[in-house]
Amino acid sequence: MEMDVGRFGSGRAVRRVEDKALLEGQGRFTEDFAPAGVSHLVFLRSPHAHARILSIDTAPALEIPGVLAVLTGDDLAAAGVKPMTAGLPFKRSDGSPLQAQPQTLLATGTVRFVGEPVAAVIAETVAAARDAAEAIWVDYEELPSVTVISQAAADPALVVAQTRYGDEAVAQAGFDKAAHVVAVDIANQRLAPAPMEPRVVLAEDDAATGRITVRLSSQMPSTARDQLVDLLGLEKGTVRVVIGDVGGGFGMKTNLYPEDAVVAFAARRVQRPVKWAATRIEDFLSAVHGRDVDSRAEMALDAEGKVLALRVRGFANVGAYPRNSGIAIQLLIGPWVSTSIYDIQTIDFAFTALMTNTAPTGAYRGAGRPEAIYIIERLMDVAARKMGLDPAELRRRNMIAPAQMPYRNAMGQTYDSGAFEQMLDQGLKLADWGGYEGRAAASSAKGKLRGRGIATFLEWTGGNALEERVTVAVKGDGGIEIYATTQQMGQGIATSYAQLAVDVFGVPIEKISIVMGDSDRGTGFGSAGSRSLFTAGSAVSVASGKAVDQGKELAADALEVASADVEYQAGVFRVAGTDREIGLFEVAAKQPEGRIFIDSTTKVDGPTWPNGCHICEVEIDRETGEIDVISYVSVNDAGRVVNPMIVEGQIQGGALQGLGQAMCEAVVYDPESGQPLSASFQDYCMPRADVLVAGYVTALDQSVPCKTNPLGVKGVGELGTIGATPALVNAVADALARAGRKTQADTLQMPLTPPRVWSLFAA
Repeated sequence: MEMDVGRFGSGRAVRRVEDKALLEGQGRFTEDFAPAGVSHLVFLRSPHAHARILSIDTAPALEIPGVLAVLTGDDLAAAGVKPMTAGLPFKRSDGSPLQAQPQTLLATGTVRFVGEPVAAVIAETVAAARDAAEAIWVDYEELPSVTVISQAAADPALVVAQTRYGDEAVAQAGFDKAAHVVAVDIANQRLAPAPMEPRVVLAEDDAATGRITVRLSSQMPSTARDQLVDLLGLEKGTVRVVIGDVGGGFGMKTNLYPEDAVVAFAARRVQRPVKWAATRIEDFLSAVHGRDVDSRAEMALDAEGKVLALRVRGFANVGAYPRNSGIAIQLLIGPWVSTSIYDIQTIDFAFTALMTNTAPTGAYRGAGRPEAIYIIERLMDVAARKMGLDPAELRRRNMIAPAQMPYRNAMGQTYDSGAFEQMLDQGLKLADWGGYEGRAAASSAKGKLRGRGIATFLEWTGGNALEERVTVAVKGDGGIEIYATTQQMGQGIATSYAQLAVDVFGVPIEKISIVMGDSDRGTGFGSAGSRSLFTAGSAVSVASGKAVDQGKELAADALEVASADVEYQAGVFRVAGTDREIGLFEVAAKQPEGRIFIDSTTKVDGPTWPNGCHICEVEIDRETGEIDVISYVSVNDAGRVVNPMIVEGQIQGGALQGLGQAMCEAVVYDPESGQPLSASFQDYCMPRADVLVAGYVTALDQSVPCKTNPLGVKGVGELGTIGATPALVNAVADALARAGRKTQADTLQMPLTPPRVWSLFAA
């Protein structure tokens, strides 16, 4: 048993306990459930970016065989269903409250983006529901639309809110005395999260109990339940949310969607189970997008390269119906990390959220931090080129030193730990920074341009939801069941929890069962912001320890000794200095309920600040504009690592998504009509696995544990995404500058598609 602990406890690359069922086709996703009598829902969506609804004729749809009901926004309003609203304490520049258009679950009066749900058809089959949706006649009067940030910024009526941070006058003084000033205009283009599994919802109403059970693909069971209760005007306790396997989330599945609530409403209306499965195009059109921020950033430096002041003006497109998450990400969360790992205390920031006729934005892997880090890392490289400095050296001169920890940044955020220069040194060595010129010469001999880019950075994790509840049941039948209110979605969190439990209980990992995804069993924040391990993992460890302590008391009673005389090791309670013992599960079996049960809530002291040094080298074919990623090396401060394989996988997968933004991904709307031009994988280019077939090296530094949680761990789910984008873009900019295209290097914009890169050399 001790050997099992050594093999399966924390610090080991244990194979994921989730994978066997998935690989054998035994996963249970929402789409896999089909209760008796299930009906199907299809949405009719707006074909216009902005239009007035003059009338809706549903009569033809109701005549189609198999149709059970047709719902419109007026039907929901008549039933007292609430609209979705944003309610944050931000203000506009004139001091007036935040202005955000509420979204009715089905459009009433006006549609404001292509793909907005207008009506819902419930039928016996999907085919019948689709036919009926096509039979609905909606008379629209088209209105002018706005999809471009610059157009929205020119209209005060489209301003949602604005935040300002720092001191404008003090910052200006820094610029006035600067030896060097650099500026960049940056577009963080709109992205589609595109998880493998689109949204799916199944709702069942039990008339006998008055409860609705909703199965859906979500990252946050409790949040979904609470929002359903609020929107539908139901009593607390009448909604249960159940989540099985989730085929990826990336932030897209954090909040409830209008469609989710419509499905629940429909189930109660027709008194049948109702299922809706989004098509891929529906997800492209109406699921939240990420990023979409235009920024003007300026940095002042002294003659030695020390940053004196940082100024940023950012404009974020938060879509037609601004959501709390979309607004906060751009006006608050991203700014928290804008100065990154650099000792910059003088700032002048202004961020504005704007409404447009596009789908709402929200969380997407990194959520504000990639945008902020991209800005500062681009500025660092532009400044290094202007000053003739090695970009790594300029970063080093501005890094916060370990002796400054805990460090309070200019945005009032406190870093508990960090050894940033240590990560830089390891990254430079691992990437053979000093040997670059030889590799560049070899690329040139092949007719290719070579460039290298670096990003040294940190990120904030936790969502400021620092408390987590966990239950532990040690069962007399020989198993330990742990329930957590976070949610697995492909990130391997169940394995990490099980390893932490093995650390405490000292039993084989096969004895540990991790359960998630049932709002009846617990209330918590869910999984977002890379928070699961350091909050819920800490709670698992603490609750497991409490279970062992309670077991000691019970074992002492069974052995008729004082609890202080009882020792625990590897599933056995033993009287110290004797051979008298009783097993953990035997103690549990003796209890009235046949188990030892712990309900525990743990609160950590603050967020975590993972950080790293990512270095990318590329080769560019100037004849075609093709970019090949030749090497991608990263050193990552993840604090204590529970499962190295999972952590490395998270960083590498995240990096591939970051490279996707840099190289190819973009949600595009026609600026004249507001029509989406990238609503399928034929038009929206995703990164492929062969982007990095070799030269991918990921190192973990565990020498700087986090000080705000008992495990010492740091969240890493988004770290790779944040570092990869600036590392690759800086590499391409470096290649351009070396080829005599310095202006193009400093004004480079994503995505770096072959035609765009080719045009930079053709100009």
